[in-house]
Amino acid sequence: MTKTLKIDFVSDVSCPWCAVGLASLQTALERVGPELQVELNFQPFELNPQMVAGGEDTTEHLSRKYGSTPEQAAATREAIRARGAELGFVFNLDKRSRIYNTFDAHRLLHWAHLEGQGRQLALKKALLKAYFTDGEDPSNHTVLVRLAGEVGLDSERAKAVLTSDAYAADVREQEQYYQQQGIHSVPAVVINNSHLISGGQPPEVFEKALRQLAAQQGA
Repeated sequence: MTKTLKIDFVSDVSCPWCAVGLASLQTALERVGPELQVELNFQPFELNPQMVAGGEDTTEHLSRKYGSTPEQAAATREAIRARGAELGFVFNLDKRSRIYNTFDAHRLLHWAHLEGQGRQLALKKALLKAYFTDGEDPSNHTVLVRLAGEVGLDSERAKAVLTSDAYAADVREQEQYYQQQGIHSVPAVVINNSHLISGGQPPEVFEKALRQLAAQQGA
């Protein structure tokens, strides 16, 4: 009998470990196979909600925020690149010269979820690739509209969402909800509203949790 699990993937499109975590989760889902169905929802989290228009230089921002030295930052970038490569995700972090505000990207993701048929997952993956692989600006409306169209969403409707304040209240409400649940770093993967997996874990961690929770559901 096919079992279904609800997964809320709390993340930001400017978070490299979220890209790793998503690729890892999808690898785990492929391993589990068709006997387990999932309802995958992407929930908003902003690493830098006060980010100014135009963004900030990545090196300067990370140094100020985390106090990391250039050597430490380089080591972190290499660890992220290597983890991504293991999972088939390409990080070109030399192209990520700036960190941007992502609120509008989250509004578009919220709309994509309402459109159904896996549109939100497709847009999320397109956003992560655009930023981390191609070095594009996820706050730029032209970029966002193009990506929406590339994954099969209506470009004109995407533009209408972005030029209004559509779904702004919904996104803020969801952000506040997960913060109130104690989530202050991402990725945070919440399964069936009760089981939390934090960080860009290896596929084995996700696979084990999915199988255990599916078994409990069956019992």
